[in-house]
Amino acid sequence: MQWIRNSSQSNADNLNNVRRDANIHFRNKKNEYLKAKIEVLETNRKIKNIRDLYRGMNHFKKGYEPRINIVNNEKGDLVADCQGILARWRNHFSQLLNVRGVSNFGHTKIHTAKTLVRELCIFVFEMAIGKIKKKTHITRYRSNPNRNN
Repeated sequence: MQWIRNSSQSNADNLNNVRRDANIHFRNKKNEYLKAKIEVLETNRKIKNIRDLYRGMNHFKKGYEPRINIVNNEKGDLVADCQGILARWRNHFSQLLNVRGVSNFGHTKIHTAKTLVRELCIFVFEMAIGKIKKKTHITRYRSNPNRNN
């Protein structure tokens, strides 16, 4: 602000010194962050946590990807402010989920096929289950070669 008010050489030098110090500070912070991430990856490699290792490596390969918070409104114009984006999503989902055009929904006829298989009694089910149990019991004993019969 001093440089903007008074663009003298001393203020310009002061601004350059502050910028240099800020760049050095943030460069050191970035290096510390990267060293910490590499240590985590190395730890994951040592304990053979492959999933987290590859996730971290892919994160480094992709680099920084900024989020894009811009949507199109109904007219096709771009909306960038938070309230406009929320309003657009609210309108989109209300149109998507609130279907008002179907008026004969309760009066539609549902055609069902007639059953071709007659209803079975409990006795038939129990016999079928018994046969299945008997077959699985026999195959278990036959499939085990170490079992003496």
